[in-house]
Amino acid sequence: MAWIREGDKSMRQDRVTAVYLVETAYTLERAAACIAGEQSTGTFTAVPGETLVLKELYGAKVEGIEVLEEVNTPSLPGAKTPLNHDGLYRRGRVTVSFPLHNFGPSIPNLMSAVAGNLFELQELSGLRLLDLELPDAFMTRYPGPKFGIDGTRKLTGVYDRPILGTIVKPSIGLTTSELSTLVGKLARAGMDFIKDDELNANPPCAPLADKVKAVMEAVERAADATGKKLMYAFNITGDYDELQRNHDLVVKAGGTCVMVSILSIGLSGLAFVNQFSEVPIHGHRNQWGMLTRSPLLGIEFAAFQKLCRLAGADQLHVNGLNSKFYESNESVVRSIKACTSPLFGGYSSMPVVSSAQWAGTAPATYAATGTMDVMHLAGGGMLAHPDGPAAGFESMKLGWEAAVQGIPLDRYAAQHPTLQRAIEKYGKGEG
Repeated sequence: MAWIREGDKSMRQDRVTAVYLVETAYTLERAAACIAGEQSTGTFTAVPGETLVLKELYGAKVEGIEVLEEVNTPSLPGAKTPLNHDGLYRRGRVTVSFPLHNFGPSIPNLMSAVAGNLFELQELSGLRLLDLELPDAFMTRYPGPKFGIDGTRKLTGVYDRPILGTIVKPSIGLTTSELSTLVGKLARAGMDFIKDDELNANPPCAPLADKVKAVMEAVERAADATGKKLMYAFNITGDYDELQRNHDLVVKAGGTCVMVSILSIGLSGLAFVNQFSEVPIHGHRNQWGMLTRSPLLGIEFAAFQKLCRLAGADQLHVNGLNSKFYESNESVVRSIKACTSPLFGGYSSMPVVSSAQWAGTAPATYAATGTMDVMHLAGGGMLAHPDGPAAGFESMKLGWEAAVQGIPLDRYAAQHPTLQRAIEKYGKGEG
């Protein structure tokens, strides 16, 4: 084995474990073997050089197969069937481990191994990456979030409740003067946090430099008046050569948060920003639906959020309960819990709950998660409150007070007019 490189030797005992939901017209054993072979030493046929020794050292291994169910229809197009196909498609949970020395502690090359071409294999009529277990070498290579939950709380000065905020709406089209006026009004109302919409980063109609100047002037004036400095997440998403320049623009102006669209810049882009970031990174997951909406295709958030935390996301979007999107409440709750579950003894990311949120979604969120370590954002649910944005913010605080104290929302609203007005505007709420 003298031909094994020294760099390989140090990682020979470390493996990455990936768990998949698999659907196939073949046996689950054959499908699992295809996955392991395709993503390590094998291909569709035997090749010279694929010796038993090489396969032992570099081959992926099937660690377990759990049979789940059988269905009559394939979930994805393009799947082939055996000659003697019985008309059934078998589903199971398949666990495969990969030698770390195949790719090293590298997120881009990890993804090539655990995801790669797998989703195109004809033996599979469904495939979903459910979870990942990573060795400590990734912790050494990627330091994770610099701020996380505790750092975000320290910068906002909010410790005894969720961090409450909103999204700039209209998403795009406001002049810098209009934006400055809106931000100033919300900051003086005591708002904790505001973020740019994912549609608005550095467009020609509203350059980031102009936006940063206008917003931070409003934030600082409000802070002088109230003693509280609003956290504003500026969307710095762009090409690699823009990211540090955009970040530095925000920090130089006194900003305390930057936002990136993770799937636009990639996990490597997120890790790149984390190398130089001096403020929390707000990770937006727009485009997420195309990776996960089909239940037998893509990636589960449990796996995705680990990679985002590893790459440095201090705050990470998880959708919201009873939202405008397709995702079930059960899935959102799992996502919130995933973000706050231990990873390498730390690497905390604050779950960001958003989408069609208002005061009435607070009780359900708290009841399902039991945590106040969330950032709860409401766009229309604050900005469109009948008595204005300040009342919308107050209603959100009241909604959480009722939730934590276990008081039915309608009963609490009887003593708090702003909450009652929110219920009248947005629905019956949680009783």
